[in-house]
Amino acid sequence: MDAHAAIGPISASGAQQLSSGGVTSLNAYLNSAQLSDLRYPNFENYRVESQEFYESAGDKLPWVVNSRPSRQALEVISTLEAADSEGLNPIDYDGSRWAARLGTVNTGRAAESDFIRFDLALTISTMRYVSDLHRGRVNPGVFHFDVDIGNKEFDLSGFLRDKLVNADDVQAVMKTVEPPFPGYRRTVDALRIYTKLASESESGVLPIPSKTVKPGTPYGGVARLQSLLHLLGDLPETAVVDVSTSDYKGPLVTAVKHFQQRHGLEPTGVLDAHTFKELNTPLSERVIQMKLTLERWRWLPHKFARPPIVVNIPEFRLYAVNEEYDAAFSMKVVVGRSYKHQTPVFAAEMKSLIFRPYWNVPLDIQRRELLPELGKDPNYLPKHDYEVVDAKAVVVTDGAVSEEVRKQLYSGKLAIRQRPGRDNSLGLLKFDMPNVYDVYMHGTPATHLFSLSRRDFSHGCIRLEDPVALAAWVLRDKPEWNTERILVATNGDTTFRVSLTGPIPVLILYGTAIVTKAGEVDFRDDIYGHDEELERVLAKGYPYSTE
Repeated sequence: MDAHAAIGPISASGAQQLSSGGVTSLNAYLNSAQLSDLRYPNFENYRVESQEFYESAGDKLPWVVNSRPSRQALEVISTLEAADSEGLNPIDYDGSRWAARLGTVNTGRAAESDFIRFDLALTISTMRYVSDLHRGRVNPGVFHFDVDIGNKEFDLSGFLRDKLVNADDVQAVMKTVEPPFPGYRRTVDALRIYTKLASESESGVLPIPSKTVKPGTPYGGVARLQSLLHLLGDLPETAVVDVSTSDYKGPLVTAVKHFQQRHGLEPTGVLDAHTFKELNTPLSERVIQMKLTLERWRWLPHKFARPPIVVNIPEFRLYAVNEEYDAAFSMKVVVGRSYKHQTPVFAAEMKSLIFRPYWNVPLDIQRRELLPELGKDPNYLPKHDYEVVDAKAVVVTDGAVSEEVRKQLYSGKLAIRQRPGRDNSLGLLKFDMPNVYDVYMHGTPATHLFSLSRRDFSHGCIRLEDPVALAAWVLRDKPEWNTERILVATNGDTTFRVSLTGPIPVLILYGTAIVTKAGEVDFRDDIYGHDEELERVLAKGYPYSTE
């Protein structure tokens, strides 16, 4: 078996030399891409990479040294067995089979064929693990998510050959293939804590009374509530709770408010139906939420030309990300309604922003919402600062609409747009990021919606709590565009576009588990059902959907 001329040979000291018969046997496995010892015997997806890996080994078994598994092999096996701590499934990497394999090759009486199967099984399992850790198990395109994983091609054979086989620290090397985001690492750490909590949590649920429980009133589940809030960290260990009464009061109320805040509820302290639902959600389900969120982290590109702007849909929040891929600042957003108007999950590039924009009403909204209003009142458009334009944006009328114009509006020959101003549906700033969904970010006159805990009210676009702050962020490399000038422009009377120095990546994402810089774990509702769908796909097991 000759090594590629351009690839240096694997040089593990004492690596097991194969006989000519052993070389033939290994090649047979590689060419067929089948190894019956594996939990999932077919490795066609890794056939080329595994062939390249063994060609560089020079008729040797890289994971076997002096007739024993190498130190690196043992460390890799421990990693595969503990894959659940990274939010992956050890079964996919033969997690439960390694003890028996090690028992076979460590007897001192193992045949060459045993070592060949052991070495190849470890190679394929490691390639599967590294690939899943680096780019995720499921292709997001399965869910029509456009987050572009194509730029994450990864040289598996080279990684194993150059980084892992002779690694001084296997764990450190493995971390280099993980997503580089601090939020990802925090979620992994929180997953391990919640996995432990789930095993320690008391069985049973909080009793749900017929009426909401207000602070200062009796509640029969006070003891269980106290225990649960202690476990989750919402009630500090130092908090003094009066156990002589069943009244719901004092530190328990404060702890419930903190719990509500972490779960996207209004922090009223009142034990209502929504709060009981979150309190009675098993911690095992929280573990699943974290695993699903980690899977989506892995779908993302690992490098960006410029730090991205990130919107997390179920959290109703935007983050401006710094060079370290952590949040420099954040703000509330309004996203698409869960019914028929969902904001898509996708990646785009922001290239410009528009001061005092027109709103060009999409045809479906024009037909479904505005034309019925015109049927009731021909003067509806001028009353709300709308005008009718043709295909060249020439104004046809800004007054009452005739029946003939109504017909052309319905057919799409004419369009409706809203004039710039404080009452414009886009507010005073629009952030342009071309995409097939025609989704963009913008201001809004309906600022009262930002006071609500659940904010899915738009037709799919993203409304910003503080568009001026975002404008200052995206124009920060243009010193002439300071906050004062931005405010002057928004309060002016001219519509104009400002191009950015370079495009800024925008990621519209979906994660229902969020771990803050302070290590606090927040959860949100699966408002679009994406968690449920991803969980269903993953439950089908390996091999996962890749197309």
